[in-house]
Amino acid sequence: MRRQLELFFTALGFFTRLPVPAWVGWAPERLAQAARYFPLVGWVVGGLVAAGYLLIAQVLPPSLAVVLSTALGIRLTGAFHEDGLADTCDGLGGGWDKAQALTIMKDSRLGSYGAIGLTLMLLAKAVALIELGGDADGDVALALLVAHPLSRLAATVVMHLLPYVRTDDSAKSRAVACPLGPVDLAVATGCGLAPLLLLAPLEALGALLAASAATLWLIRLFLRRLGGHTGDCLGATQQAAELACYLGILAAWNYT
Repeated sequence: MRRQLELFFTALGFFTRLPVPAWVGWAPERLAQAARYFPLVGWVVGGLVAAGYLLIAQVLPPSLAVVLSTALGIRLTGAFHEDGLADTCDGLGGGWDKAQALTIMKDSRLGSYGAIGLTLMLLAKAVALIELGGDADGDVALALLVAHPLSRLAATVVMHLLPYVRTDDSAKSRAVACPLGPVDLAVATGCGLAPLLLLAPLEALGALLAASAATLWLIRLFLRRLGGHTGDCLGATQQAAELACYLGILAAWNYT
């Protein structure tokens, strides 16, 4: 049990800005195994963001509650995934070949493609959550509780299926990009899919299909343009799959 707690807190400390116990050490092999709990980190982030939304919605309009709770989520993760999305948009949008795309993605400056992609992503997520809200704040909370773990499972799947293409990154970055073992993959899958039980069957199906479609499209894109993935690609996958979850739930609503 202590070993599993160490792995979970290692994942929590790597993927968020949340404090972890001082007794949790770090080692490359531990970080590689901690990837099994990446979707479980989504439980924590999604739960805190959902709680923040519900609290803010008690005193402010739902639209502002969505914006402020989104800011809370970005603060909790240190814009880890949003930064990956922006870098991926810059690299794939401005790079003519693999080498140029990887070089651009390594640049810390924000380019036009990154700015546009990040702006549109944040706007789309905000509008989708506002539409999900309507007169029931609980619908937004449930969507957040589902989308955060499921989108992190999508990033874990990309990490597992595609090779890591950078050779000049730190040991920490390479360690977290290793493929998962069978047990690790099973744990990650369970943690990522379990929150779907919170939704009605058609909503859960819509979220799952939309997130899967976004993930498969990105896998094909990353293979064609880069021959694999980078850490930035994982952030882009998480953001795209999260938005896809919201859109899938909305599509299920419109269908019924």
